[in-house]
Amino acid sequence: MTEVTVNNNRLTIIFPGWERMMARRRFHSVPVDAIRAFEVTGWPSEFLGLRSGLNISGYRKLGTYRHPNGTRRLVAMKTGEPVLRIRLTDGSENGGFDELLISTPNAEEVSAALRRSPR
Repeated sequence: MTEVTVNNNRLTIIFPGWERMMARRRFHSVPVDAIRAFEVTGWPSEFLGLRSGLNISGYRKLGTYRHPNGTRRLVAMKTGEPVLRIRLTDGSENGGFDELLISTPNAEEVSAALRRSPR
């Protein structure tokens, strides 16, 4: 299960085991001040873009997605878990991503930690 933490003014996403292969990374970390907006949502219904990774429609999405409008997303979503949607400032400084969509059972806790973090 993907782990999301907020420590030392950084948001860190850790991809365990086989998820590393689909995400093509062990972890992804961004400074909290690079976060433009965030919210806890359900499974998004919009088209995320062309993917590199795993897509089991309506159940699991894991990898990178590039929308035709240029939006680049790092996605690790699992149905039945809340999704933490994080919009980032300039993507080139954040691993090239404009948005993170991460399912985690502790999405509300992470959201609260982000609200408390200085920006």
